Amino acid sequence: MSMIFIWTLLVFVAGLGVGRILFTDTRPRRLASLHLSARGWDANQIAGLFASVIVRKAPRLIPNVILETDKTLVFEHPRPRFKTHYMFVPKKDIKNIGELGSEDMSYICDLFTALATIIQSRQLSDYRLWSNGPDKQDVAYLHFHLGADD
Repeated sequence: MSMIFIWTLLVFVAGLGVGRILFTDTRPRRLASLHLSARGWDANQIAGLFASVIVRKAPRLIPNVILETDKTLVFEHPRPRFKTHYMFVPKKDIKNIGELGSEDMSYICDLFTALATIIQSRQLSDYRLWSNGPDKQDVAYLHFHLGADD
């Protein structure tokens, strides 16, 4: 066997191992659901897959985290549309509200507790809270926005 073949095989096996570690507990995304188009894969689907890995496995890579619990991550929006603009993300791979199951309720309850905590601690009174459906998301991963100008 040539050394190139052996190195290729080792890199492939290592990649499988790393992929197994990173993508454990992600919701299956069928290739058909990733919408291959003439431009390539839908960016929001790929971004959702990577967001799932980062939020669950390496939340320290996310800048400007303002609150973290065992089930929720809250951080400043990277491109704020309001004076105060935060993102609330469950630490479970949920693509959208329409896919919620009973096993997801503890994550959603924790997320709303985090919302109340931030609203109270920042003394926000005139705010907006929203989440977009899967076709309106830039990142196909359930998240909520909290925006306020006060």
